[in-house]
Amino acid sequence: MTSKKTGYLLGAVAGAGVMVAAVAGAGIVLPAARADQGQVIKASTAPIFAPPPGAPMSFADIFEKVSPAVVSINVTSRVDPSLLRRIPGLEGLPFDIVPRGGGDDEDEGGTPPQGGRTEKGQPKLPTQQSSGSGFFVSPDGYIVTNNHVVENAETIKVVLKDERELDAKVVGRDEATDLAVIKVTGGPYPFVNFENSARPRVGDWVIAVGNPFGLGGSATAGIVSAYGRNIGETFVDYIQIDAPINRGNSGGPTFDIYGRVIGVNTAIFSPTGGSVGIGFAIPADVAEKVTSQLVHGGAIQRGYIGATIQDFTTEMAQAQGLGDQKGAIVSDLTPGGPSQRAGLLPGDVVVAINGAQVKSSSELTREVAQRHPGDILHLDVIRDGRHRTIDVRSGVRPSEKELAANDNGAAPGGAGGGQATPSPAAPAVLGMRLAPLDEALRRQLGLGAGVHGAVVTSVEASSDAGDKGLRRGDVVVRAGDRQVATAADVAAVVAQARKAGRQSVLLGVYRGGRTAFLALKIK
Repeated sequence: MTSKKTGYLLGAVAGAGVMVAAVAGAGIVLPAARADQGQVIKASTAPIFAPPPGAPMSFADIFEKVSPAVVSINVTSRVDPSLLRRIPGLEGLPFDIVPRGGGDDEDEGGTPPQGGRTEKGQPKLPTQQSSGSGFFVSPDGYIVTNNHVVENAETIKVVLKDERELDAKVVGRDEATDLAVIKVTGGPYPFVNFENSARPRVGDWVIAVGNPFGLGGSATAGIVSAYGRNIGETFVDYIQIDAPINRGNSGGPTFDIYGRVIGVNTAIFSPTGGSVGIGFAIPADVAEKVTSQLVHGGAIQRGYIGATIQDFTTEMAQAQGLGDQKGAIVSDLTPGGPSQRAGLLPGDVVVAINGAQVKSSSELTREVAQRHPGDILHLDVIRDGRHRTIDVRSGVRPSEKELAANDNGAAPGGAGGGQATPSPAAPAVLGMRLAPLDEALRRQLGLGAGVHGAVVTSVEASSDAGDKGLRRGDVVVRAGDRQVATAADVAAVVAQARKAGRQSVLLGVYRGGRTAFLALKIK
């Protein structure tokens, strides 16, 4: 990770800011105070200080009400020893991890003892202990937490507020939203409810309760900082809060001032690995829908169109003469997938789905995922500068592991990534020298018959292509709105763009089994 990173650590959410002296049910509403200062109200016994409007006097009542439903989750799992060696700094880790020393399975250094083997003859991995948070959502023992807290668990122990320790088992997990449900036996247990109807405003109070650094039963307060944060996860528009959350808060709840769950703490943004007041929570509406399906044993199915997409940026739009058009541009298609069967093409710009505007690749992915497999999706696309509608029948989205395996494998035409032999005689276009992809280069670069384009043989370091990371061995497969095979093809598109008064040209570049689009400036 870079110095600024989003680590799976925790998250939080917000509450409806109302001037109350107590929460959880019927709060004691105080007389209105001046907006610029507190007010002393005369009472028969002693003065009571009333804070400015919107500021609660204390969060004690809400904490007393909801804290019995919040639990600490202690997990034992096995881990690659190379990962343990990176643990001392703990930066970017999702929750507190403590390597175990000694015992039957490893030595003091946290590595397997000599000769230690599993039943199948493989070396035993050392164990690690980690801690997160969760909360009861029913009296019969169902607990919501983060997937990353329990996904590799061998044993799970749940610690209640009264210090009882219970064994738990995983009921279901959803890697795509980082949510999981675990269960303990017995009950009834105190539980809390998700709040979907009265969403707090930005600036409203929230309180996060959880198990930071294994301390258990801790509360922090803050406000909702923003909604709709995209932190690189596909299916969630996160709530940003400033209530301090740290390692160990993962999976804990964020409450509004009425004790209703408005989010599940999931991640923080931090240059240090600790809280800097920027936390993210999965909104209650997403969490409730997913966890309800997991509780009832349902498989989480999402729509799927079999297309690789990326943001269609303002720079790309200007390169195509489309002004400030937003959307998602199709870079690749899954062979035989729903989009390819429907006639979608690389380079198409999706601007709406079923009439709903699409401004980014994340928005399109979320809209598709919300549809049921078999649904017809009406995609409004721009192709060759013209609008058209393409109807795609949704498939079933593969698991995240299956998708990752497909991404890492050889896409159409192989993995690529070799080094093209320099061709000094090749003409320079946009700071690159390009050569036709003949059979010799195809073999040299390890490219299959499905890849067509012009191979980059060299790049001027001072050019926009150099600044944007193009390198020898990349294959330019599209320029503007057409497929290209030679430097002359690319030069013709550049000349056309210059004649139209455009400042850049949109290129589709193939590397490592995938195609990505970027706009290069015309000198």
